[in-house]
Amino acid sequence: MHYFVTGATGFIGKRLVRQLLRRKGSVVHFLIRRASESKVAELRQYWGVSAARAVPVFGDLTSKRLGVAPEVAKALKGQVDHFYHLAAVYDLEADAEHQIMVNIDGTRHTVDFAKAIGAGHFHHVSSIAAAGLYEGVFREDMFEEAENIEHPYFMTKHESEKIVRTECSVPWTVYRPAAVVGDSRTGELDKIDGPYYFFKLIQRMRQILPPWMPSIGLEGGRINIVPVDFVVNALEHISHHHRASGKCFHLVDPMGYRVGDVLDILSKAAHAPKMNLFVNAALLGFIPKSVKKGLMALAPVRRVVRAVMQDIGLPDDMMTFVNYPTRFDCRETLAALKGSGIECPNFHDYAWRLWDYWERHLDPDLHIDRSLKGTVAGKVVLVTGGSSGIGLAAAHKFAEAGAVTVICGRDADKLDEACAEAKAKGYAFIAYPADIADMADADRFVQLVVQNHGGVDFLINNAGRSIRRAIEGSYDRFHDFERTMQLNYFGCLRVTMGFLPGMVARRKGHVVNISSIGVLTNAPRFSAYVASKSALDAWTRCASSEFADQGITFTTINMPLVRTPMIAPTQIYKNVPTLAPEEAADMIAQACIFKPVRIATRLGITGQVLHALVPRVAQIVMNTSFRMFPDSSAAKGEKGAKPQLSAEAVAMQQMMRGIHF
Repeated sequence: MHYFVTGATGFIGKRLVRQLLRRKGSVVHFLIRRASESKVAELRQYWGVSAARAVPVFGDLTSKRLGVAPEVAKALKGQVDHFYHLAAVYDLEADAEHQIMVNIDGTRHTVDFAKAIGAGHFHHVSSIAAAGLYEGVFREDMFEEAENIEHPYFMTKHESEKIVRTECSVPWTVYRPAAVVGDSRTGELDKIDGPYYFFKLIQRMRQILPPWMPSIGLEGGRINIVPVDFVVNALEHISHHHRASGKCFHLVDPMGYRVGDVLDILSKAAHAPKMNLFVNAALLGFIPKSVKKGLMALAPVRRVVRAVMQDIGLPDDMMTFVNYPTRFDCRETLAALKGSGIECPNFHDYAWRLWDYWERHLDPDLHIDRSLKGTVAGKVVLVTGGSSGIGLAAAHKFAEAGAVTVICGRDADKLDEACAEAKAKGYAFIAYPADIADMADADRFVQLVVQNHGGVDFLINNAGRSIRRAIEGSYDRFHDFERTMQLNYFGCLRVTMGFLPGMVARRKGHVVNISSIGVLTNAPRFSAYVASKSALDAWTRCASSEFADQGITFTTINMPLVRTPMIAPTQIYKNVPTLAPEEAADMIAQACIFKPVRIATRLGITGQVLHALVPRVAQIVMNTSFRMFPDSSAAKGEKGAKPQLSAEAVAMQQMMRGIHF
């Protein structure tokens, strides 16, 4: 038996051809552009057949009669038993002109070619999109009833199917697959489309929230999903056993799911937080279209919508489909498949395979150079407070990655030791003694760096001072607040504002401010420290808004407790699980690579949510910890005394990883 297939290199087509070639003695002629001739050998290898059974036919879907040479068309005349038309644009992000050219004009050219070669039966793979946004149940015998087909994807799928129905003189059958996802047995997929657009959003939720925390999902209309292996098996079976002309088969999941159910199933597959509460997207339906159109005409609104959609990895048109109103009857398909053993598998049973394959092979971040070396190699990176602790650990990472690493600190001897350590490891630091709490010295230092290095590409504001002392013990120590603010806030601003003009001139630059988890949890005994870091956080939010369109980005890291000399005076921290400086340096590296607005731990985010939603409860929790853990000996001015902790305090130490007590 001889077959002709368009779209044989596509996701469904490639697998259909493989299925057809399993039939004894079958020969498949497949349309392919001359420019893609190099792919033929690879395709034959995938199909596992010789050149005699997989025959390329060079042409172009957008040309009349597919642009196939007359002598080739003549040789095919009367030889093709089944003609499968799968070539089409299935991409929501494709422009309307391209979709019209391929889906509509391409189908017309294909129908004409099938007629010219006298094909036995024409099988057109359409889509459930041909129904548009039909309100209710769309049957297999319905077509003209399609509604709301203004979107280019809906319109072109509807019009291409219309061409088959009205212009095809060859006996024809139409197949309307639902949203096709990867193989239910392997998860294999060629490209991101349909439900996969939500995968990145789910992945981010998993990274931010613990899996046991309930989350809010988006409820909407119904979405019908089918795995590619079901589509191929059903298409191959029906096309050989049910050749009645003029029929249509819906290759859909008889169950169907709401958007919220699909997101919840995928969240479970990803080990992300379960969606226990759903917001119905239909609530937005009360807004008149004229109002929506008017809002989208405003440049600020367009920028916000575009930024949000881009940030969560969704195409601009995706929200059009969230309230999808159509359900699909498939009784003809079920009858045709009866007794064949072919049925659509339950989405719950294979969702995890889709997720696993996507995360291993298709996650966009896998194909981008997200290494620290790829980000900072050859760039000037300044780490303030780089002679010890977190700053020194971060400086080593940057220098090892090939950055021009500049460090500063007050202690020249420590800077020399840091440089010697770097040299022993095979790279170098450029060290400058500077006290950035001294405004004049901060200005001198900035001018020196600009003069010697032309400014900085990455600024890591790490230098800081922490004081752990209750307010009651600080009545006569107002200087604690002054000196903490002087370094943590004013010193940081002085350096940042010194380098900003150069960043603006180059229209690029990234600033990483090391803040504290205490800003999110409002940790008691750290009023001076938290206040200074909160001021820095607030300034950063303002600055990031002002410079958002100038190529300059900011990241705030709400750093948990880290084992550095800064916390050494507090003896109780010796029993508290803390991060190593190298782990903190990893967070700084991630801030430079991905440039997020904020990096925070789950514990910090939980604390912030508590303070926002139930502030009184949050106060009680923090007051309990305040009374449970006394001031350190250093804060009390005592030497050698060890703090006495209750059993409850010891238990809380182990539970609250990384929080500033």
